[in-house]
Amino acid sequence: MSERDPGRFSVRQWPDWSFWEDRRRRVAPFVVNGLVLLVLLPRVTMISHGGNGTARTILALAAIGLYAAAYLFALWFGPAAPRRQRAVIVAALFAFGGTPALLLGSPDYLTDLTFAIAIGLMLLPLRWSVPLGFATAAGQLAWMRAGTGHVSWSQVAALGGVTAVVGTVFALTFTSGHLKAARAQIRRMAVDAERERVARELHDILGHNLSTMAVKLGLARRILESGADPAPALAEVRDLETLCHQSLSDVRATVSGYREVSLAAELSGARLALRAAGVQAELPPSADAVQAELRGVFGYVVREAVTNVLRHSDAGQCRVRVGPGWVEVTDDGTVTGEPAAGHGLTGLAERLAAVSGHLEHGRGPRGGYRVFARAGAVPA
Repeated sequence: MSERDPGRFSVRQWPDWSFWEDRRRRVAPFVVNGLVLLVLLPRVTMISHGGNGTARTILALAAIGLYAAAYLFALWFGPAAPRRQRAVIVAALFAFGGTPALLLGSPDYLTDLTFAIAIGLMLLPLRWSVPLGFATAAGQLAWMRAGTGHVSWSQVAALGGVTAVVGTVFALTFTSGHLKAARAQIRRMAVDAERERVARELHDILGHNLSTMAVKLGLARRILESGADPAPALAEVRDLETLCHQSLSDVRATVSGYREVSLAAELSGARLALRAAGVQAELPPSADAVQAELRGVFGYVVREAVTNVLRHSDAGQCRVRVGPGWVEVTDDGTVTGEPAAGHGLTGLAERLAAVSGHLEHGRGPRGGYRVFARAGAVPA
């Protein structure tokens, strides 16, 4: 049997008041309900002047005082109490609230249990608290009929009405509270997703561009140190300047959410980066063989795979092959051990999952490293 969704309201669910954790929110309801307890004053006066004997009168009044104190305690601490303590609190309220009726032999006093019923509806699952409220009303009705035979329907209706109305109000309160909590969680998830997007995009952009810039800087340094014609070094510096401007533009576009990756542009950039690193590049002449909707995600694959060749490989050759629904990047570098997936490859797997695709990476069948990506339900 599948577990019940905790965010979905159910009569079997223990009321979750976590959305009411701020104690400042409890002050107003606590004060209002404290004032509502003033309706017990007529009962105190009635018992005090009822001629029921000193001992029973004192015990009944003490029970009413404990009943009021337990009610306020339940209002303040009950929502945060564990399940067993909630049950104890409700049982104590019914015990204190029912004591005057039992001591003085008057079913009319059971009407005061409306406060206990309200707390039961607040702290217990509705499948328990609602029957408990109606059972209390039924018990008062049966006692009245068995006693004098006269039934005070207004008092019985008070117990039943409180059970029905308060139960409905709390059900709506829980549902509303969970909806607010769900909306807050959705907002948090949206923020987290945006952060992950920006981090992934920045890794893809800066990782590739910085690797290319490092290769070009090394090449320019070697040319200048050799004392040869500085023209090639100046060409590399111009490329570096262009890359810097491009990286800045890409970062701005990424943050604003408008950056798009083109497979054709990535193939062109890979050709320049591999050539600067002295790696022989075998690349497709265009990206036309790839389905249009996959060129963006495959552009990321080429970018990340070529970046890894520039960073980690001693390869002398890099080959990129493409098809309608797949792309493969291989090199002839030395692979020691079982390569682990870094952040870039993990990000690629997430991008491919969005198009029902999958990513393979590891030692190639002819040595070197191989990255292969295929989109789902796309012909090879």
